[in-house]
Amino acid sequence: MNMTTADMTNSPYKTIWNLSWPQILMMLFHLMIGLVDVWVASKLGREIQASMGMISQSLFFFLVIAMATANGSVAAISQSIGAGMMLRAKRYVGLCFIIGAILGLIIFTIGFPYRNGILTILQVPEEMRYVMEYFIEVFLYLVPIYYMLIITNAVFRAQKKVMLPLYSMIIVTVTNTIGDLGLGMGMWGFPDLGYKGLAWATFGSITMGAIFNVIVLIKSGDLRRKCIAPLRWMKSAFPYLFKVAWPSGLMQLVWHSGYMVLYSITASLPENNVIALAGMTAGIRIESILFLPAFAFNMTASIIIGHYLGDGKADEAKKFGYRILFLAIGFLSITALLLWQVIYPVTSIIAPEQVVLDEAVNYLYYNMLAIPFTLTSMIMAGALNGAGATLYNLFIFAITVWGCRLPLAYFLGHEVLHSATGIWMAMLISQGVQASIIFYTFSCRNWQKFSMIKKNNKRTSNE
Repeated sequence: MNMTTADMTNSPYKTIWNLSWPQILMMLFHLMIGLVDVWVASKLGREIQASMGMISQSLFFFLVIAMATANGSVAAISQSIGAGMMLRAKRYVGLCFIIGAILGLIIFTIGFPYRNGILTILQVPEEMRYVMEYFIEVFLYLVPIYYMLIITNAVFRAQKKVMLPLYSMIIVTVTNTIGDLGLGMGMWGFPDLGYKGLAWATFGSITMGAIFNVIVLIKSGDLRRKCIAPLRWMKSAFPYLFKVAWPSGLMQLVWHSGYMVLYSITASLPENNVIALAGMTAGIRIESILFLPAFAFNMTASIIIGHYLGDGKADEAKKFGYRILFLAIGFLSITALLLWQVIYPVTSIIAPEQVVLDEAVNYLYYNMLAIPFTLTSMIMAGALNGAGATLYNLFIFAITVWGCRLPLAYFLGHEVLHSATGIWMAMLISQGVQASIIFYTFSCRNWQKFSMIKKNNKRTSNE
């Protein structure tokens, strides 16, 4: 997609949709990967299924630096392209690629010798230990390759080439599905490797996606030798990436750890804690389907805001932030309303027990009411990411999660209502507070100052 900011301004909603729908499909394929993994693992035994869920959660901590670097990549590259500084954009592509490779190798080098200690910290049950030991070894081998996949997909998004991450995710999904069914269950003449097959299916699929991305970058000229900047340029360019990335990575840790504490608060309820935990787990899975499009709109906001700030059009960037928000709220509110009409039969697919089903629907009631608030937080956070203003996101999410959501969840759940309903109410209230703060920040604060490009078409000697 080679539209200029002027072209985007002339067709704003067409631009938003053209950037969003491939990313919505990409997120759906990402969901399919997880569903196939869980389904095949369930056929192999409860220990395998539990291990697959635990290793997926653990992998997040290994990849958080890659996701933070990806946010820095989108901000730096999109702003450079918006300013017409194509050489700078290409140099940032090369720099991000090199950083991703180095960081992936560092994480592997640090993590691999301590992999069994990590399992001890996670308190992996003895009956799952042999599976987790194999999973974590293979997945650590995969970390440097996974870094390449995440960062190269971010590079494509920053260039508005949103079809390429979709193609990459299709490759990953198809390869993973064939590997899961073939190597995991011995179908189509493949060797039946059981849980080991699941691990290698993930390894192979991520590797295929990363190879595709690297080949595309080489063919497009973005990874040719002449596009790799001199060391002096890298030293001057790296600080901006770091300034954007570190708050982004820390924010993800704050958010993820907050959810872990929320699980603990739910698990320690004085009554019906197991039912509440099961209902929450089932509810989150249904809720995640709704928020796949929300993540796509979040990434679209980052791309567009970065391009407009690079072109020196801060007012138009803000207008697009509002347009994306209102479009996302309208689209997902209608989707949620339609889903609510069949919420019991849909949720019963993963929560067949009646008491768990009732609690899952109770969870979804409060969290679907929070959709306008949740979307406001996600879209505005995406816009601030594109501007490089990740420090705002870190402070807002840290304050509202740890200062509002978790204390309120404990107070309402344990002290007032003595039930999970109090926790779900706290989630709704905290989302409202969070949305209000981040909307005020986007509307009234000078987040544009975090942009790398300060003036329209400003060029510097170190382009």
